[in-house]
Order: sequence, then structure tokens, then C-alpha cells
Amino acid sequence: MEGPDAKGLIYHVTTVLYNNECNIIRQDEYVSPSGQFFMRTEFQAEEGLDPQKVLNDLRVRVPNEEIKFRANPATKKDVVILCTKEHHCLSDLITRFHFGELEANILAVVSNYDILKPYVEKFGIPFHHISAEGISRVDHENAVLQKIGEYNPEYLVLAKYMRVLTPNFVASYPNKIVNIHHSFLPAFVGANPYKQAYDRGVKIIGATAHFVNNDLDEGPIIAQDIKAVDHRFTAKDMAREGKETEKLVLTKALKLVFNDRVFIYGNRTIIL
Repeated sequence: MEGPDAKGLIYHVTTVLYNNECNIIRQDEYVSPSGQFFMRTEFQAEEGLDPQKVLNDLRVRVPNEEIKFRANPATKKDVVILCTKEHHCLSDLITRFHFGELEANILAVVSNYDILKPYVEKFGIPFHHISAEGISRVDHENAVLQKIGEYNPEYLVLAKYMRVLTPNFVASYPNKIVNIHHSFLPAFVGANPYKQAYDRGVKIIGATAHFVNNDLDEGPIIAQDIKAVDHRFTAKDMAREGKETEKLVLTKALKLVFNDRVFIYGNRTIIL
């Protein structure tokens, strides 16, 4: 739930759940400095309870249309992964999926190169190579969108997909595209971040997972982490260590997103 803060919101939600014989397992709330209220309630429902009934009951008790309610069943999310040539994030996600450690169903992998096709198909996951050679960006993106649309995914994951998405592509999946950036944003955006970091003589490197919007590498941040480095690290050393951080940060972000713990508020995230 999210919307303008008001008295009694927690009471109304918990009352509706009680009246529907639901058992609350966990509840978290946050009120922003601007007075925006966020609440996530995790509960167990009686078998056969229609989530829409709970939403209808909530709307009766809280008729303010500015307050939004969502009911998200605890089911695995359907995702399509986009990649280019680097395997580390993709292979980490596929391995977790294979062993049941990822709260998602990987429906397919789409890439502008076919380098990773043999690996992906070992796990029985469809791999679609859509080359960008010799065609316009718009035509390539339309082909990618058409293929993705065949799977009707809930989320797209950019596992080192090294192409800048156009506003049209982003608008097709608003707040549903998660990217891993090989830098501790907002520092060193764009290409060659480890070379940028090396040239600057940084003492930490990091990775950032964020939702994609129309501003390059500036979408709402979901998760970040860092690793200490020193003058002995070359740009290549930083890139090697950074890959390990990228895998962990992407997985952390996706766990938060797939478990419906992330609210987007402006260009920020609220994680409950």
C-alpha cells in the first residue's frame, strides 16, 4: 500500500485482514518526509480466498483513490533475461534458477550475440539471438520487443546487456526492467567505469542494480555494494573483482523485487 499518510491506515488494513481470517506474518511501514505512507503486509490467507475480495474490502474502508493497494500472491515471477557477451551475471542467475534459489521462472534469454547460446541451452532455456548488425536501432529493438512479447514476462533483467535502451523500449516495461551497472552509481556512469575508476585512483569499487528509465544509468537504485581496492589494483584487477560484486548485487536486488519489497517513489526506492 502507498499514498498520502492519514490516521488509521494500519488499523483499516489489519481489520480487513482479520475479517477475512488472514494471519499477519510481517508488517513494515515508512512515512517519507513529504508525508507519503508506504506499508507492506505479509499474511497467510485461508485457502480459496480471492485476493480481489481483500482489495475490494480495503477500498470500501479507505475510499481515498490516492491510496493504492496491491495484492501480490507469493508466486515466482516470470522473467526474460537480456545479455550480450559476458557470462558472469547470466550464469549466476541460471545456476540459482536451476537449483531453486531464485524466486523467478526464467522463460528465455535474448541476446544480440550468440556466444552464450550453448551454455544457456544446456539448462533447457530458450535462447534467441537477434543480431543488431546491419539494421537500425529501432528495427532491432522492435524485433527484441516482439520476441519478448511472446513470453509475456513480468520483469526483464539486463544481465550485462550492453546496449542503451530507447524511450520506446523502456515505456513498454515501465519500472519492470532491472539492470546491473558495473560501478557504484552515480559515479563513473556509461562505458569503461573500471578504467575511469583506475584513472581516478579510487579506494573502493562497487556495483549498482537499478530500475531502467530514460536517463542513462540514473534509474531508481535497488541495491549496491562495494569492495576495497588500493594502488596495487590495475584496471583489469578492478574489473575482475567487480564482476563478483556485480553478481551478488544483482541477485540481492532481484530477491527484493521478486518478493515485492520494493516501492518506487520518484527516482528513489523504498524497500520494506
